[in-house]
Amino acid sequence: MECVKTIDEMRRLRRKWGKENKIVCLVPTMGYFHDGHLALMDKASEVADRVVVSLFVNPTQFGPGEDYEKYPRDLDRDLELAKGHGVHAVFIPPVDQIYPEPQLTWVEVEQLTEGLCGASRPGHFRGVATVVLKFFNIVTPEKAIFGKKDFQQLQVIKKMVRDLDVPVEIVELETVREPDGLAMSSRNAYLNKRQRRDALCLFKSLELAEGLVRRGTRDTEVILGKITELIEEIPEARIDYIFMGDPNTLRPVKRIDAPTILALAVWIGETRLIDNRLIDF
Repeated sequence: MECVKTIDEMRRLRRKWGKENKIVCLVPTMGYFHDGHLALMDKASEVADRVVVSLFVNPTQFGPGEDYEKYPRDLDRDLELAKGHGVHAVFIPPVDQIYPEPQLTWVEVEQLTEGLCGASRPGHFRGVATVVLKFFNIVTPEKAIFGKKDFQQLQVIKKMVRDLDVPVEIVELETVREPDGLAMSSRNAYLNKRQRRDALCLFKSLELAEGLVRRGTRDTEVILGKITELIEEIPEARIDYIFMGDPNTLRPVKRIDAPTILALAVWIGETRLIDNRLIDF
């Protein structure tokens, strides 16, 4: 496994693999790996000959007052974990490699970014789309893999790739969960013991909604109300949003007549967590 720190190094390695006719899959991450990241790496090694993991905490997707400075980082631990999961190169560029001068050019994906996390984190998806396209241009992978936990992000990246004719196949992986259902996230490290228990309200909300739909409830207002009641029973929980809508357009729906995405963001203390589920019947 190689550790690559500059764009020129990464491009030289990619050219070498190209001459060998190797299929490359990129796994974009911000590091502090958990089993969800490792599952992405394992899947990448199944679908490609060479796996590149980018490890970059992207400052342009964090807003004022968000957790960029305190975002968990442990490079030595991450490198050790990646070794056993089919990774051929870890791309670890410093910020001044990716943003060597003030960024005046941005990628904006409209409509899909208006609600959900886009509403509460202005500019977040502009930063995400821009940095992902940068990594696509640097690594030029044939494939890139993303988890479904960040469902809105996944839809934004897929739309960017389609609209800009980026020659990358997007591979999707189901959300990886703890045994009790909590979606794996680097931010789970912020939670104390009590908050970790309280964080299960997100998973319980998904279970509640799916149960209601299977028992015949179709009115999303009713379902959203029940979820709100569940979460508001937890003193330290604060709802950012709860959304039910079309999984492709991310437009809200009033009635469930087709597969519907339920997505929510909830603050547990000072930690913002997200989760989602595609509800069918």
